[in-house]
Amino acid sequence: MHTLGSVITLTLSAIKSPHPWRSRLHLFWALSRTPHAIIDMAGPGAAALLCLGRFPSLWITLIGLVTVFSGYTAVYAINDLVDYQPDRRKFRQGGYADDDDEAYLDGALVRHPLAKGAIRMREAVLWVAAWSALAILGAYWLNPVCLLIFLVGCGLEVVYCLLWRITPYRALINGVVKTSGALAAVYAVNPTPSPLFLGILFLWIFFWEIGGQNIPNDWIDMAMDRCYGAKTMPVRFGEGRARLLSITSLILAFFLNMLVMLVSPLPFTAFHYLLALAANFFLLLLPALKLYQVPHRDQAMGLFNKASYYPLAMLGVSLSAFMV
Repeated sequence: MHTLGSVITLTLSAIKSPHPWRSRLHLFWALSRTPHAIIDMAGPGAAALLCLGRFPSLWITLIGLVTVFSGYTAVYAINDLVDYQPDRRKFRQGGYADDDDEAYLDGALVRHPLAKGAIRMREAVLWVAAWSALAILGAYWLNPVCLLIFLVGCGLEVVYCLLWRITPYRALINGVVKTSGALAAVYAVNPTPSPLFLGILFLWIFFWEIGGQNIPNDWIDMAMDRCYGAKTMPVRFGEGRARLLSITSLILAFFLNMLVMLVSPLPFTAFHYLLALAANFFLLLLPALKLYQVPHRDQAMGLFNKASYYPLAMLGVSLSAFMV
């Protein structure tokens, strides 16, 4: 499972060479956390298949892929732009010294290259603007609703970052942001989706993000966040409540996964439900249980990494049903 992340990372790392422009491009991919972003693209793909029950047209598929990649590339970079000042202070005081490590998916390249001074602010802004423009054009072509979802998602990402030292409930905003790609993908292939399907899909991705991404990711930085007065869930509620919230959210995500498969037009069989059960158990529930039993940074990193592959696993389940 981590092999796929390593392949993606090695592919992107291949742009490192004596040529200066390739080395610079490597830093911009790092700014957008591209290994993680590429894996995240599976989420909208799975959502589109689950909603439509078949592949969309070739043009929608191609433009959708470009739009999704552009959107994730822009939004991940926006996070580092807004968080530049606190990240810069952390780096100057010795933070992030050991985070450029393949054991951590978001540190597979260079973590926070903007805060570390490897990229200039003007360059980062131009990078975000270019990818945002491409995402806006693609989203509008697919469906103006997709454009609205993208813009709202970008705005909420900014709000999420600004609430870092204000409230732990900013995690709820992050959950909403994470659903935006999947919701936009649904409207790209079906302009009038079922409200029931949309509601279940939203809650499914929302609880996966809270339990499998947001809480364990903040847990990884918990020691440093405490020093800076951050109001993340692990810091504000303590390790006990944070791990309980994480595993509870992932149990809810499991049941919602079963529900979204039931309401999908895809011809899922008992075999596909078993595949989904295995994905939920090995990528979400088992790592969350390990974190619950052993509340350690390494366990939080393990949960974050494995949960990151969950959308890709569910895309695989959806594709296998389509190919029956």
